Amino acid sequence: MNIYKINNIAELIEGNSYVGRGIVLGKTEDGKKACSAYFIMGRSANSRNRVFKEHNGEIFTEPFDASKVEDPSLIIYAAIRSFENKLIVTNGNQTDTIYDGLVAGKSFSDALTAREFEPDAPNLTPRISGMITFGDGDFTYEMSILKSADAEGTACNRYTFSYPSLKGLGHFIHTYVCDGNPIPTFQGEPERVAIPNDIDEFTNTLWNALDENNKISLYVRYTDLESGNAEERMINKNN
Repeated sequence: MNIYKINNIAELIEGNSYVGRGIVLGKTEDGKKACSAYFIMGRSANSRNRVFKEHNGEIFTEPFDASKVEDPSLIIYAAIRSFENKLIVTNGNQTDTIYDGLVAGKSFSDALTAREFEPDAPNLTPRISGMITFGDGDFTYEMSILKSADAEGTACNRYTFSYPSLKGLGHFIHTYVCDGNPIPTFQGEPERVAIPNDIDEFTNTLWNALDENNKISLYVRYTDLESGNAEERMINKNN
């Protein structure tokens, strides 16, 4: 077993009907850009009734048809925000929790101590989060998962992973192992994935690997480490 294998992300997703929501952070193969990606999937009509929208450089989930929204509490949120030299990516409104924590001088992990998994029993969906910290022409990144300690949701387990940026390597964390009832929560460390130089190659590979029936939206950003300029791709199944 090669524990240092770098996977094509499609190999980890294809044939799996429901990996839920996912975050990818990492560095391109040429070492020139930081990659950040976030996607959402959905099984219910309420979850599928969404699109990504950009407002002032931040990414939000919004209803595709506002008249059909049943419960906005866990599906409408800011997914990507920036604070100073940091880029925050999460699968819920803990994006704002991290942002507010940074404003107050807290670290990424300290800010998340105020939160836990989602209150959607019996699934008890984990909250996954990531943050890139830019500096001196390079970056580091962190990932977090907050998940239930047991099937009843009596306590929260908290895991934070910190990474240096290495050429061609990214890490992928998602909410679920696969479909189920209840849906089994992601296990283990974030998975090692390849980050190609071409943003379109990565975007298309990821989007095409996601289950056709359950995928909803994808956002990918490549940030040039020298200039700070960002190249973006956004796909919404609901156009």
